[in-house]
Amino acid sequence: MSSAVWAAPSSVVRPDSHVRGRIVDVLVLVGFVAAGVLLYRDLWWHLDSGYLAYAGQDQNMWEWFFAVTAENVLTLSNPLHTDLQNFPLGVNLMANTAMLGFGVPLTPVTVLFGPTVTWTLTLSGGIAATAFAWYWLLSRYIVDGRGAAVLGASVAAFAPPIVSHANAHPNFVVLLVIPLLVHRLVLLARGERPVHHGVILGLLAAFQVFVGEESLLIAAVAMVVFAVVYALSRPAEVAAMVRPMATGVAVGGAVAAVLVAVPLWWQFAGPQSYQGIEHGLNGNDLAAFTAYASNSLAGSEESAVELSMNRTEENAFFGWPLILVLVAVTVALWRVALARAVAVSMFVMAWISMGVLLVVHGEGTSIPGPWMALYDAPLLDAVLESRFALACAPLAGILLAMATQRVLGLRWQAEWRHFAQVSWCGALVVALVPIMPMALPVGARDEVPEFFASGQWQNHVRDGRAVTIVPLPSAGYADPLHWQVDQGLEFRLSEGYFVGPGEDGGGVYGAQRTPTSELLAEVDETGMATTVGEAEREQAVEDLRYWHSDVVALRDDHPNVVPLRATVEQLLGNSGRQQGGMWIWNTTSLTQPSGN
Repeated sequence: MSSAVWAAPSSVVRPDSHVRGRIVDVLVLVGFVAAGVLLYRDLWWHLDSGYLAYAGQDQNMWEWFFAVTAENVLTLSNPLHTDLQNFPLGVNLMANTAMLGFGVPLTPVTVLFGPTVTWTLTLSGGIAATAFAWYWLLSRYIVDGRGAAVLGASVAAFAPPIVSHANAHPNFVVLLVIPLLVHRLVLLARGERPVHHGVILGLLAAFQVFVGEESLLIAAVAMVVFAVVYALSRPAEVAAMVRPMATGVAVGGAVAAVLVAVPLWWQFAGPQSYQGIEHGLNGNDLAAFTAYASNSLAGSEESAVELSMNRTEENAFFGWPLILVLVAVTVALWRVALARAVAVSMFVMAWISMGVLLVVHGEGTSIPGPWMALYDAPLLDAVLESRFALACAPLAGILLAMATQRVLGLRWQAEWRHFAQVSWCGALVVALVPIMPMALPVGARDEVPEFFASGQWQNHVRDGRAVTIVPLPSAGYADPLHWQVDQGLEFRLSEGYFVGPGEDGGGVYGAQRTPTSELLAEVDETGMATTVGEAEREQAVEDLRYWHSDVVALRDDHPNVVPLRATVEQLLGNSGRQQGGMWIWNTTSLTQPSGN
């Protein structure tokens, strides 16, 4: 069993041509698809008006990414850049989580049905496909029973940390490429056709770069830890793997490098690129691992509040029963090299995710973690360290699948075998039922203002010019991106919600603020109009010219419409007019006084 994952195909990979086996696979796939749809059932039911309740502004941003990607494909434009927001500088799409690997092939869906359908399909279909990919890997290479494989795959794809990101981050949900990468590495470890499998490995890695680089990096760290532990456990066995693995990985690296060289250059050195992004120190609290996530059956609205950043970053909430089961499985299977390497990798990834110093129930300690040596390493410095715990989900799934298979295959006397199997099933029920995900809550999306929905804006904005929304779009206010998508991306926006370069070259969320956008953001935050002098008015004109703005628009039901309107009136010297649910100020005469 210790080397089962590396065994010859005849002993592990059973060429299952039986109709019954194929039917089981189809039923498993249908089951995972149903689970994915049920998780997003309210979003599917309200595609015209639904918005994931805990997505913040991310659903607006992701739908905008899908819409812009489709637009670039249809117009044969550069898929790595757009100037539809943050005009005139634009947005480096490769330096954002635009998920081009799915946005490009799903262009027909986006064009025919809209980006909300693409968003919903990517999330629900992606989590189902990820579960099935883990099931396929487990059932063919790690365990003999399909039931154990279903169990492990369900944990790998639907664990609470993954479901937490399912509120807003498809790049941490759609992870089907990861088990496919593991599959190729297994084949290379067995010495099978290193060049052939190396090429496929490179193609898969390149594709994952266009799906989610951060998840690929986290998976790579987990694989390195696994490889080190397994090599220390079975040095003689690993020695025979070195050459084919080295060949395959080298070939894969070369293939991937050719495919991603230009996109990565654009990401790190192209227009609107940046050098890393500072998240601060955000390790997981040790207590989070034994607590229940907000969206778990045993969780509640408040169960994770004190131990997580927000509803989309509950990266470590596995519940105390599952943690106890995983510890017990680790002890029981410690002599099995594969299980030991998986378990150590799981605990190391959890340890890394706790940050530079261990924190327990909000109380800091002096116990250092591996992150203290890694937080400023190249590439890793842009990762939110608490997310390393996401790797624990598939590793836990593998352990549970292996343990389940061993319990079901016990050769003890009947009464003891039945007792062990019933006990194990009971432990699984106690550990897994409380963390079962609930359907993600969905709220009603605000309607697009009539000024945009009816196309009235077209009478105010010329080709190649921009609309300036007040307050300007940002990480906290991205509704204007939805308005823009609703109008077929036919106008450009000043500033916006994306990741771009800050003044120091590091990444920031949103555009670099101008004095005028900073002033308006302050008014919106405080709810109080500010005194405007001649200097502020001159600066406003300068900024409007910089934005190539033809019109300034403020929603008339914005929470802070009164102070914002008063401030804009002072900046522009006129009261504007109400039209289509917006306050409108035409700025053509200010930005182009010559009439050009």
